[in-house]
Amino acid sequence: MEANFGEYIRKLRTQNGWTLTQLGAKLGIDSGALSKIETGKKELDEVFLPNLAEAFNLDLEMLKSELISEKIANTIYQSRCNDNVLTLAEEKVKYIRQKNTKQITLKL
Repeated sequence: MEANFGEYIRKLRTQNGWTLTQLGAKLGIDSGALSKIETGKKELDEVFLPNLAEAFNLDLEMLKSELISEKIANTIYQSRCNDNVLTLAEEKVKYIRQKNTKQITLKL
């Protein structure tokens, strides 16, 4: 996705001919908040992703990946981190997954 997540939602909404109020009702968000999401002034909360996926018949995991990756990218940009931060983050995710797998195994 080249656009930010809010722009993507706006594109989907307008392609379907829906107003902010109509889509907001489908998502459980008021039209003012949805407008701020579309303009990038506010982030979409992950809890609304299932409703968004259902409204547009999209893959929930794809939407989740797009939203989370945008949040990560914004954090990296705003913090002025170098590209090495992505490599470090990948290593930490692997460690956390491995640690949690061991804990699950021990509990069983």
